[in-house]
This record gives sequence, structure tokens and C-alpha cells, in this order.
Amino acid sequence: MSGTDVRDAITRAHREQWARVVAALTRRFGDLDIAEEAAAEAFSAAVERWPADGVPPNPGAWLTMTANRKAIDRVRRESRRGGKHEEARMLYDDAPPEPLGVIDDERLRLIFTCCHPALAMEARVALTLRMVAGLTVAEIARAFLVQESAMGRRITRAKAKIKVARIPYRVPSEHDLPARVSGVLAVLYLVFNEGYLATGPGSDPVRHDLTAEAIRLTRMIRALMPADGEVAGLLALMLLTEARREARVSGGGELVALAEQDRGAWDAALIAEGHRLVRERLAAAADGTPPGRYQILAAINAVHTSARDVRDTDWSQIVALYDRLVHLDHSPIVALNRAIEVAELDGPQVALAAVDRLGDRLAGYHAYHATRADLLRRLGHGERSRAAYDRAVELAGNTAEIAYLTRRRDQLGRPPSGAGPRPATDDTPPPGPGGHGPRPC
Repeated sequence: MSGTDVRDAITRAHREQWARVVAALTRRFGDLDIAEEAAAEAFSAAVERWPADGVPPNPGAWLTMTANRKAIDRVRRESRRGGKHEEARMLYDDAPPEPLGVIDDERLRLIFTCCHPALAMEARVALTLRMVAGLTVAEIARAFLVQESAMGRRITRAKAKIKVARIPYRVPSEHDLPARVSGVLAVLYLVFNEGYLATGPGSDPVRHDLTAEAIRLTRMIRALMPADGEVAGLLALMLLTEARREARVSGGGELVALAEQDRGAWDAALIAEGHRLVRERLAAAADGTPPGRYQILAAINAVHTSARDVRDTDWSQIVALYDRLVHLDHSPIVALNRAIEVAELDGPQVALAAVDRLGDRLAGYHAYHATRADLLRRLGHGERSRAAYDRAVELAGNTAEIAYLTRRRDQLGRPPSGAGPRPATDDTPPPGPGGHGPRPC
């Protein structure tokens, strides 16, 4: 097996096995720090040994066994400073297997377990993204629009609170699900978004493994909670976004804006399923129950995917949906996205005034600068547009998006061509605390 094949096997194992290894160690040792550190050491050992020894027939079993040994070593080291009773409790795992309860998927069970209501919502989401999805602290920090050091401290505090409060690691009962589902949905949406426009260094610009896993788990929650409108809304949003995947990146590796996409390449089956879910939620809302943010976001994407050509898009309906969303979520990203849609109705000057009011809160967000750059370009302000593109390129983490923004900046010497294509950073806002959502591009 070549070195490239081994590296691919390790990458695949990390994507498929990280959560399973962490779940097994968390159940046995009852300590997130031990579980995370031992899992990371097991994967480091794989990097060292698999190129020489070969990829084992069952990578997951190898990783779990190695991680258990690493965890035992740490417990024994620390037991010298503590009691032998605690060491024995952790080392001898003779407890009967925990009943599966209403959730029989290991990764989903761990997500629900980590999303404990005793933790603040942002802490739940950040911790679960790290422990279950295996995202790096840097990737999570970008999702929340905070500094990496601040996110690291937030995750550390969450793990410490779990230990001090002795929050149990157990399978949530059916009664527990409603109190935890909002955090779980926020986690799955952010996992989906990281796959939709991956920001990790060296990552493919689109990570289908993450989007597919987020959709799979959301389908499972939909089966568990069929009457929950926000679960249905999130699934519809994911499906309508995933439907455009094949058309979103060019053969040259550049992001393709919504207006420039080949709509014939969109997945008609996923669009039909997403539209059906949106219609079901509209019918259910007839009883007076207002839709939540996921349902509104899904409706926005349904309008986009209903148009056979970008010129047929019902912008007034989209702005009206954003107006409803603003009442639910006052975040600056929602306001940014609404301004992008307003530009199609009232022109770039009106939109730019709204965008500029967000500068203090979104100065570190690349989509803010990319949106300003596009609006300034459309207004003929070439130098100001170039400066905004420069800042957007500096802050962006996705290679395909950087390629798109760079080309748009380099075209500024050409005469303006009217409205032109909408910016690739056009965005639907986040469903949960912090973060950004998949863009309709």
C-alpha cells in the first residue's frame, strides 16, 4: 500500500471512527479529557505505525484498543496522586452494556449526551463539535466568529463543569430529547456548514463526508421526533442546499455563484424532497404555530430552488421571509444576508448603507467584506471595492471561495457590467448561537 493510500486510510478512519472511539472511552472512563487525549494519541500512533505495519483489517477496533491502552496509562499515572479505588473503577470495565434506549446510533447518542441542558447553549455546541464531530478548535472558532484562544477556553470550561457537576454520561431517555434537541440541531447544522464550505487547512473546498453525515443524523432525529417542525425545517434546509453541491465548484476549483450555476446539474430528487418538507411545515403552520428559524431558512432556500433562472427569483418573497427571521434572530449575520437580498429589490446603494452599519460587529467576518466589495463594485467604486476584496481574501478560509474572490477583485479594471452575478458569499444565517450557515451559492 502506498504512502498516499495509508494517509487516505487514516483520514477516512478519523472521519468514521473518531466519535465511536470517544464515545467508548467516555462511557468507560467518565472523563472527556481522558477520552479526547487518548483518542488523539491513538490516531497519532496510527500515523506512526500504519505506514510501516500496514493498515489493520479493522481500523476502528485497532484505534479503540490503542486508545484504551493510552487512557489506562494516563489513569495509572494520575492514580499515583489519587486513590486506588478510582483507578480500579476506571480500569476494570465490568459494567453491563448500557441499554440503547430510543437512540441506537452511537454518534447520535453521544451528541445528545454532550448537549446537556446544564451547559450554556454555546458551550454545548462547541464541546460537541469538538468531541463528536472531531472539528479542530480553529474550525469551531471560525464557526462562532471568535478567536481560537477564546474558543479553546470555552471548551475547557465546559469539560470542567461536566466533571465538577458530575453530569452523568448516559443515554438520554425519550423524555430528555425535547430539552436537548435545539443544541443537537445547532451542532448538526454547523457540521453541515463546515462540509458545505470547508475551512480547515488542506481540506477539499467541499467535504461531502460531513454534509452526508449531518443529513443522515438529521434524518434519524426526524424519525424520532416527526412532529418537531424545526427538525423538519433543518432537514429541508440541508437537502435544498446539498442539492446544489455538484454545481457549486468549477472544474478549476473555483466557487460558482448562484447566478452562474448550471441549474440542470442540481439534484432534482433532493429539491423535490426539500420542497415537500417545506410544504408540510406550511400546512402545519396553518394552526397558528409560528415557524422557527430553520423552517424560515428552508423556505428561503425553497424560493431560490424554485426559480428556473436567477431572473425568475421572487426577491420580494425572500425579503419578506428575512423580515420574519429578523424578529427571531437579531444577529448581524441575519441583517447582512437580508441586505444582500434587499440589493435585488432596492439597489446596491440602499443595501450598502445597511451593510456599513454592521461594520463594528462583523469586521472579522470575510463575508461582510466580500458583500461590501460586490456592492461597491456595482456602484463603480473600484478602489474601495478592491480594498474590501483584499480583506475578504485575507479572512476567507475556503480555497474555492478565495479563488472566486481573487478573480472578482482582479476584474475590477474592467468597466462595470450592471448588477452582475450576486456575491458567492451570499449567505443564509445561522440557526444557533454564533456561526454561519450555508450560502445559497
